[in-house]
Amino acid sequence: MDGHIMQNQVVNFAVDYIMKNLRSELKVEDVARACGYSPYYLERLFKAETGESMYSFMKRVKVEQSAFQLKVEKERSVSTIGEEYGYSSSNYATLFKKHFGRTPAAFRRQVYQELQESSFFHEPEAGLWDYERCSRNIHVAENREYFVLYERRKGNYHNLVENWRDFLKKYEAFIGPDTVFLEITYDDPSIVPDDSCLYDICMTVDRRDPRLMFQKTAAVGITSRIQTKTFPSTMTIPGGKYAVYRYAGYPKLIYKAYQSMLCSWLSETGYRIDHRLGYDIYHRIDEDTLYMELDICIPIKEK
Repeated sequence: MDGHIMQNQVVNFAVDYIMKNLRSELKVEDVARACGYSPYYLERLFKAETGESMYSFMKRVKVEQSAFQLKVEKERSVSTIGEEYGYSSSNYATLFKKHFGRTPAAFRRQVYQELQESSFFHEPEAGLWDYERCSRNIHVAENREYFVLYERRKGNYHNLVENWRDFLKKYEAFIGPDTVFLEITYDDPSIVPDDSCLYDICMTVDRRDPRLMFQKTAAVGITSRIQTKTFPSTMTIPGGKYAVYRYAGYPKLIYKAYQSMLCSWLSETGYRIDHRLGYDIYHRIDEDTLYMELDICIPIKEK
């Protein structure tokens, strides 16, 4: 899948709700109630938009996000991470092995091999950058919140350049001298199959812009448009403490920088991953050479 645009705002709200509540005993009925629709109707919308049932999506994303925690929080036990996502020790091992074909402990031992085998990892023989090299490019910052216009896609991260070109052409009228361009990636491509990855292409806008014309519907807080097909989706990306890697180079090494932050730098600091959204902020892109300068922002908190 080359990046299917998820245009249904109710489904996008459901996805957001699921992602924020993965660590609770979440049921399809809970999501439907939050969206203001019957479970049956919401399931139909969700399957049509994503190609997955909502139950399958929740089950898959929960175990994949727990795998990400196993990868980046090496000092925490397998059972502790499993319990955080609502699994018992035996149940976690069984479900994890069914999804990944190995136990959580085996997965953790093979993390480095897995990320090297990713199609995104160029020059795998050179390995990841070490803590010292990462530290020269990373600083910790309190990032502000961003109100953004966005397009959510499900599919291959390899097509981001083309996706960005389409997005910028479509919303050119909203671009001003102070516009900030951001990209939210929900999944680690060394863990999640290419065609299941979620990502948002975003740019900042003035929430008072009359062209957005959003209104609140029902009592559930879903932001929807008077004409869904005409008006773009918006959301607020929360602020907070982030590890910020200032990357300057070409697309082929961005994955290496990201994985080096997670696997070489983070474990040597007094921080751990927070559950807010991580994102990239683009400062410069040369359209001819694709040389770029961007900030890779990973949400962190004190251990």
